[in-house]
Amino acid sequence: MDADAAVLVPVKAFGEAKRRLSPALSGDERARLSRRLAAGVLAAAAPLPVAVVCDDREVAGWARGLGALVIWEPGRGLNGAVAAGVAHLVGAGVARVVVAHGDLVRPAVLPSVLDGHPENGVTLVPDARDDGTNVVVVPAASAFDFSYGPGSFRRHLDTAERLGLVVRLLRGTPLSLDVDVPSDLALSDPAGLGRL
Repeated sequence: MDADAAVLVPVKAFGEAKRRLSPALSGDERARLSRRLAAGVLAAAAPLPVAVVCDDREVAGWARGLGALVIWEPGRGLNGAVAAGVAHLVGAGVARVVVAHGDLVRPAVLPSVLDGHPENGVTLVPDARDDGTNVVVVPAASAFDFSYGPGSFRRHLDTAERLGLVVRLLRGTPLSLDVDVPSDLALSDPAGLGRL
């Protein structure tokens, strides 16, 4: 790949995604929503190269169909898959990796996250609740320890500081909006569920 920067998108099996939305959406609706949001993130990554790290054959075929590099990492869980995906891209010559989750509501500004990114530093974009981490930009040689799950933003901030990396925080941007709980659905489909 040998690029200055690439985008890595971890994508869970569509049928298994977004279980916290079960009170509001059926399994098929959750799968369609997950696919639609992830497709938007992949499209927004242009002109940067994009890779999808996954362990599901349907997701792998879908990602290849959209022109993404597929990094197959079964059985690692989210944190292990992201770490392996970053290592793969670094091994392919990528200098900076933008890890972006596939449930971003307004990903159009994704490439601009590199504008002003500190040399040998980390850019963190927390979710609107300052709890999760929607986007992380890491330098290739940082050995950054990914720790997704509830409270990940604080853990990622602590990791960056422990590694002595300059930290740039981007709060309140369109990239802060994601879909995790039923109240977030209005962001992704303000006209109702018909467009899922």
